[in-house]
Amino acid sequence: MTPLKTGSKTDSKTAVKSAQNGAHKAAIRQENEEQILAAAEKVFADYGFKGATTALIAEVANVPKANVHYYFSTKEALYRRIMEDVCDHWLEAAMTFDNSADPAIILRGYIEAKMDLSRARPYGSRLWAHEIIRGAKFSSDYISTTVKNWLDSRVVVIRGWIAEGKMDHIEPYSLMYMIFATTQHYADFGAQIEIFNNDQPLSETQFAEAKENVVRIILKGVGLDG
Repeated sequence: MTPLKTGSKTDSKTAVKSAQNGAHKAAIRQENEEQILAAAEKVFADYGFKGATTALIAEVANVPKANVHYYFSTKEALYRRIMEDVCDHWLEAAMTFDNSADPAIILRGYIEAKMDLSRARPYGSRLWAHEIIRGAKFSSDYISTTVKNWLDSRVVVIRGWIAEGKMDHIEPYSLMYMIFATTQHYADFGAQIEIFNNDQPLSETQFAEAKENVVRIILKGVGLDG
């Protein structure tokens, strides 16, 4: 008796084709979402939550309005997604706290990463600033949990450095607030910086110099060489 075959070349080809189709659809979805998110980040930064509309976001993204609602059920869901994504990137910039025991190296890496994010993603920083200025209506739960837990853990590390005599006795929260404010200034007040720079954005050389100056000023302010 001939044994029954459990599969065939046709079945195998069908499975491969199905997997390829699934991967293709996933890639399209990711591309569409990224396109909508980038447009929404700019629109929300320019017009705020109330002033922004899904129609305008769709126009900037160059997609049908229906696509926006297909990927994001509400304007608030889209807004929250961007807010959390912006902050998640900032928190990732602080991975330097886990990569060294030298406070000068850690703080330099963190400040430089935050400065680079301000230059690469200015609309996200401005959106965050607008949200906080308006009372953190949509982000207070995220800030009071994810962000606060992250900040408190960094403060513990800094207090450890102070106790070990590695840096001057300062209030760690004040240091972190200063880093937040200074690094994000280059995005939030970019228009003012351009005016002061003869109506031109900072060149790569100017930005590199600014980044180094911010690092040196903050490190020296807490008794570190860097």
